[in-house]
Amino acid sequence: MQKLKVHHLSHIDLDGYGCQLVAKNYFENIEFYNSNYGKEIEHRLKTLMANIQKENIECMILITDLNLTRDQAKNLDEWVKTKDNVTILLLDHHITGKFCSQTYDWYFLDDKRCATLITYEYFSFKYGANEELELFSKVVNAVDIWKDRDQYFELGKVCMKLISDAREINKNMFPRKNVEYRFSLMKGAMNYFTSAKANIKLDDKIHQLKKNFFKIDKNDTLDNLVANYMVKLLAEKQDDLTIYFNGQKGLLTWGVGSISVIGNLFLVKNPEFAFFIDISSKKAISLRANNRLDVAQLAKDLAGGGGHKNASGAYIKNLKDSFEYKDLKKQISGMLKEVEIRTKYESIKPLSNGININI
Repeated sequence: MQKLKVHHLSHIDLDGYGCQLVAKNYFENIEFYNSNYGKEIEHRLKTLMANIQKENIECMILITDLNLTRDQAKNLDEWVKTKDNVTILLLDHHITGKFCSQTYDWYFLDDKRCATLITYEYFSFKYGANEELELFSKVVNAVDIWKDRDQYFELGKVCMKLISDAREINKNMFPRKNVEYRFSLMKGAMNYFTSAKANIKLDDKIHQLKKNFFKIDKNDTLDNLVANYMVKLLAEKQDDLTIYFNGQKGLLTWGVGSISVIGNLFLVKNPEFAFFIDISSKKAISLRANNRLDVAQLAKDLAGGGGHKNASGAYIKNLKDSFEYKDLKKQISGMLKEVEIRTKYESIKPLSNGININI
């Protein structure tokens, strides 16, 4: 067997990402997955298991700050029992997981500590303490358990907001960059933990912490730094993100946001693209173009939307929920093809003698 590979699934808040920051300190070979509750957990578990199937090495499935349903826990337990190279460890604090914690020996539950503190104390006991991570875990614990009289509570509130507002990199399109960004913010925040009035100092520095991550060569406004960073990421993945409409080349993104800045900048820097579409988590679409495609008409034909020729939007109510970009792209590509066919058919007018011509 090679060195242990950890597949770490965690929640999408300060406590969830905090668990992963702690785990990264103790495991060199680790891959991160993040999920909210609901069907997404099952999807992430399937992805995780599919990745393990490709590896002929010793693996550990680490789940933190997420409680599994009875069916999820049962299915995972049965799957792992068929593998001789996989173990499971779940560290959580949600009381809704009580039944599973009493059923499976790999399911650890303690509702008196946040998951980050549980994770830190579990691995520090096995592999050694880390003063910086210990303090970080106490800060997260104070706010996640909502200990409003704790000395670290106000500092924890600032950290919680720091992570909840870190929406610049979408976790579905760029999962590794998303985790890297949040790690950068948490590590940067830790530099102020021992300062006098640490909560105020950290709050003052949040903007700078974000800019430090996105700055490539020279300083600029945060919006411009993020836009240039994201356009670079999108350009690197453009082959996977390209869609077509009436022979025109476009780029499809998912939850990128700030499309007025990012979308327009991408089209300027990549003139071979005629349009840019971003789909939000609430099924709203934003479209941008560079004078080569009327996206107001496209928005209208696609979902009854509208706007301007180079900037428009719509809401696609029949868009199915997706947890993978490729599934979303397949849906949107199919819808664009339907619009092409429908508008072409509508342009054909019948003559009185029954012969049709395209006008």
